[in-house]
Amino acid sequence: MLDRAELAELRLRVSDPVAAVPEIEARARTDMRPYLASQQSAVLRGIPWGGVEMSDESGKSKYIYVDRETSWLQFGHRVLQEASDPSVPLLERLFFCGIFSSNLDEYFRVRVASLRSLLRLGKTDVARLGISPHRLLHDIHQIVLQQQEQYGSIIGDIFAELKTAGFARVDEGSVAAAHHDFLAELFAEQVRPLVEPFMLQGEDGPPFLDNNQVYLVIELFEKGREVLESWTPEYALLKVPSDSLPRFITLPARGDTHEVMFLDDLIRYNLDQIFPKYEVGRSYAVKLTRDAELHVEDEFEGDLVEAIRKSLKNRDRGVPSRFLYDMRTPYVLIHRLQHGLGLQEEDLVLGARYHNLKDYLGFPRFGRKDLSYPDWPTLPHPVFDGVDSVMAAVRDRDQVVHTPYQSFDHFVRFLDEAAEDPDVEELWLTVYRVARDSDVLTALIRAAHAGKNVTVFMEVQARFDEESNLHWADQLEAAGVRTLYSMQGLKVHAKIALVATRDGDERSLYAYVGTGNFNEKTAGVYADHGVYTCDERITKDVEQVFRFLAGEIEEPTTEHLLTAPLTLRKGFYELIEREAQAAREGKPSGMTLKMNALEDKKIIKRLYDASVAGVPIEIIVRGICRLVPGVPGQSETIRVRSILDRHLEHARIYAFHNGGDEIIYLASADLMKRNLSRRVEVALPVYDPEIKRQLRRLLDLELADNTKARWIDASGANVYVQADGKPRVRSQEAFRDFLAELAPGP
Repeated sequence: MLDRAELAELRLRVSDPVAAVPEIEARARTDMRPYLASQQSAVLRGIPWGGVEMSDESGKSKYIYVDRETSWLQFGHRVLQEASDPSVPLLERLFFCGIFSSNLDEYFRVRVASLRSLLRLGKTDVARLGISPHRLLHDIHQIVLQQQEQYGSIIGDIFAELKTAGFARVDEGSVAAAHHDFLAELFAEQVRPLVEPFMLQGEDGPPFLDNNQVYLVIELFEKGREVLESWTPEYALLKVPSDSLPRFITLPARGDTHEVMFLDDLIRYNLDQIFPKYEVGRSYAVKLTRDAELHVEDEFEGDLVEAIRKSLKNRDRGVPSRFLYDMRTPYVLIHRLQHGLGLQEEDLVLGARYHNLKDYLGFPRFGRKDLSYPDWPTLPHPVFDGVDSVMAAVRDRDQVVHTPYQSFDHFVRFLDEAAEDPDVEELWLTVYRVARDSDVLTALIRAAHAGKNVTVFMEVQARFDEESNLHWADQLEAAGVRTLYSMQGLKVHAKIALVATRDGDERSLYAYVGTGNFNEKTAGVYADHGVYTCDERITKDVEQVFRFLAGEIEEPTTEHLLTAPLTLRKGFYELIEREAQAAREGKPSGMTLKMNALEDKKIIKRLYDASVAGVPIEIIVRGICRLVPGVPGQSETIRVRSILDRHLEHARIYAFHNGGDEIIYLASADLMKRNLSRRVEVALPVYDPEIKRQLRRLLDLELADNTKARWIDASGANVYVQADGKPRVRSQEAFRDFLAELAPGP
């Protein structure tokens, strides 16, 4: 077998893969995949997770931080833990496999593509970065290979169990005679018109592969030869049209078995219909992932919206960041594809027979509730479900809705009431991500038609939602809604709404501040919280933020809200330091911080300082965490855990002991540099005692979780929090039970 160095040397010496077939066959055409897999497995078992020493701002003391990129991949490992957990229903485990694949695709499109761009920097610029892009990319690929190996094993186990449960995955070699006519007709009528094959080395030069699309590379042999192995094949490519057709085909029922076929395999089954002039050999799946950045940073002097419209057309033509190929692909073909597509060595990533397994998110379930999570219908809200008017209820007292446990429809109802209320003059809303068929924006259009002054701030830089947001912006403008767009150098990530009413000379404001997007689709999956209030301390501040977004004032003057990029960072610095000072004075102190990501080094440094002072700090983080807990002289009083369950933990809640008079903030911002410095964000101080009690209950349940919580540290092991004889606590289930007790009776 070739080792890696020999393989690289041979690859460099080969300029004509066809002419080099004898040499390659002698040394490399034998199946190298088991060898590569074993070598990778041996190396990967000892992968470090990126702990590095970095100086603080003074340059004197040193603290340890986890590398951001590898920390992100640790979240992928936690997703795989759910996929492999036998206590998770079988079809939900497959769903988590889809989540893992989707997240990894985005990671390569965004993070790896950005790192690849750093390879073009000179030595001086790289030295300023403090990282080695080459080394980091190497580590990333090693970790990803390890996770893909684990992923393949998990998928195998899941489908083995699905087979026992009455599911069967059919490929082109296992089609029953009873299904032949059905598949032939389906292919001819729905698939063949969408399939356009082309030769790998055609007259038009190298092919262009669309981003994140599965292609089949097919061996073709001229008909009439007696021994197929005696000559070199031609190669054709074709795109699997899963962007137009379902990825999975449900076959007609035969008995009690649910039979499912990949669209890829339906095409493989009919390749002779596509290439009637050839003998068809084997076929291999490949996929190219491209850079997803729009690269419009220099467009602020012109029309940013128009710049984004133009850049969207080029997104799927970005430079490659990953080329995934079937592990059975012959080396000769890999070499030809690499050079034909202009790929670099680091682009090549070993894969399996099927790609784009994010499509497992839509795998047919055949009504098998026994293999799915039990239904958790939305709970009645303790106030909103028992009143005729949401706005009247908010006038009486601040209210909170916890989605998806309680319905997001209450917010749509709030907007509908405002649209119909003759006293309402104005409605304001920020939009970051909305549903394709948005009830929220439809309600605002109705309000505009009813004569209200409606203003929407549309963030057109929300990654992967730019096109949808531009579409809705056009619809809003056509309806007479004043539509404002992205600000120079800032993304607007705050989730706020404002309604203004007038009764004679009296003007009243209603505000909404939340942690989640105004998106009814994701609100059914993401765990978030939204507060409705008429408290003038808050409503005046929210109005200030909207006036700032509209360009009516240079800076918002807020006395209660913390806003980025102006006061949020400084406010958190002061809150952390207040706890540290209390600890130094021997007084009670503490923090409980819940977020999606903890990445900002300046914030982490202050948390380390607070820990050194003796402050007990509990952190609940879903994804990236660059802080290393439990390090003597640095973070001995800090514990970090992550919770992954059926709902995606999306809320940001920051609680500070404050001498016993606890302060709790709900925020749209994670503790990341981009959120604190380059986005418009809002953190809401929770003043209502009942809302504060509910949020504190949630935090306490999550800190007690010994079922779905994992400890986070630099090892990347994601060890589950153990019960140690205590009663079982699954925080999402327990919080739902808590909210059910608050719900009004029948």
